[in-house]
Amino acid sequence: MGMTLSEKILARHCGRPAVSPGELIMAKADLVLGNDVTSPLAIKAFREAGAKEVFRKDRIALVADHFTPNKDINSAEQVKIMREFAREHGIVHFFDVGRMGIEHVLLPDEGLVGPGDLVIGADSHTCTYGALCAFSSGVGSTDLAAAMMSGEVWLKVPESIRIVLAGRPGKWVEGKDIILHIIGKIGVDGALYRSMEYAGDGIASLSMAWRFTMTNMAIEAGGKNGIFPFDEVTRAYADAHAKRLYEAMQADPDAKYSDEIHVDLSSIEPVVAFPHLPENIVPVSQVENVPIDQVVVGSCTNGRIEDLRSAADILRGRKVHDGVRMLVFPATQNIWMQAVREGLMEVFVEAGAAVSTPTCGPCLGGHMGILAKGERAIATTNRNFVGRMGHPESEVYLSNPAVAAASAVMGRIAGPDELEKREV
Repeated sequence: MGMTLSEKILARHCGRPAVSPGELIMAKADLVLGNDVTSPLAIKAFREAGAKEVFRKDRIALVADHFTPNKDINSAEQVKIMREFAREHGIVHFFDVGRMGIEHVLLPDEGLVGPGDLVIGADSHTCTYGALCAFSSGVGSTDLAAAMMSGEVWLKVPESIRIVLAGRPGKWVEGKDIILHIIGKIGVDGALYRSMEYAGDGIASLSMAWRFTMTNMAIEAGGKNGIFPFDEVTRAYADAHAKRLYEAMQADPDAKYSDEIHVDLSSIEPVVAFPHLPENIVPVSQVENVPIDQVVVGSCTNGRIEDLRSAADILRGRKVHDGVRMLVFPATQNIWMQAVREGLMEVFVEAGAAVSTPTCGPCLGGHMGILAKGERAIATTNRNFVGRMGHPESEVYLSNPAVAAASAVMGRIAGPDELEKREV
């Protein structure tokens, strides 16, 4: 019996010719990741275990992104623990203020993740790197501590769902709409502890940025990981960024999948996920009057330069609606600078939006955009759970950047088509 993409990568990393779903394995990690929320716990466990050295100084990444620049004393103490640990152990890839970024955008752009890699991180959205044909998944802080010591991780081989994409997406449809459509179809537990493996001719029409968005939200469907096959789009990105040699893999033709889902990309329209689950999707054309207080463009889901361009295209020559706050979070320093070079920052500021240094910010209810009681936001982030962005009685709606920007101008949830029609 052949193997899926995830099975092939896991088999190689545990030194076996083959693995099967349900097997427990110890696998060698190519990269181990922690952030300012999860690393301090891992560092405490590392020290309590009596560990003296990390397994490799160049295969650990520590990224201060969730509460950075520090919002209070507690967050400052968290990052101080990371900073001192990185200095003590000579961690090569420690990212602090000035060279920081949102971890799941930063690491691929820095070339620290490549096709065929096995990456674990103490953050649930570590599944993002599957866009590069890598197996990547989130773990707990104690698993992070063990991996920093040994370079290995304990895993159960997941079953795989084959998601076959056909056709091409229409106008205003982006990667965010595709993954929300899939989550709406299978539910937030529809891929529970399974690998979401993409296939089909429709993949060719998806940019790397959109693929990152889609694998980022595998966890919102309960998935262990999301993964795209290696193709010319992957090759172009990897060749431009990878700092290590990589080994691309392909699923076997006779690989066994637990389920197969077919998605016609041409049938999808821009959607909005209503509170309080990403599965609660409604086509934006069917959204009735939903006034908003805040718009957020950014996060590890949609903070790439392509996302900023999408929002800026809508905002150019327009103004954010009176009474609406619009916040833009470029995901890395390089993206921030690219936005400056392209004139996107000018577009945002002239429209009445505020632009931040790279940080996770309000996505997890961290800082720089917390919602008060009764307030409502539309965001390009990945989760809209109760209290996710602030007060438990606030609401978060999820969308792609173009819809978020159109809503900022309209003062209520609306799509670009409605905005353009209004101005005719």
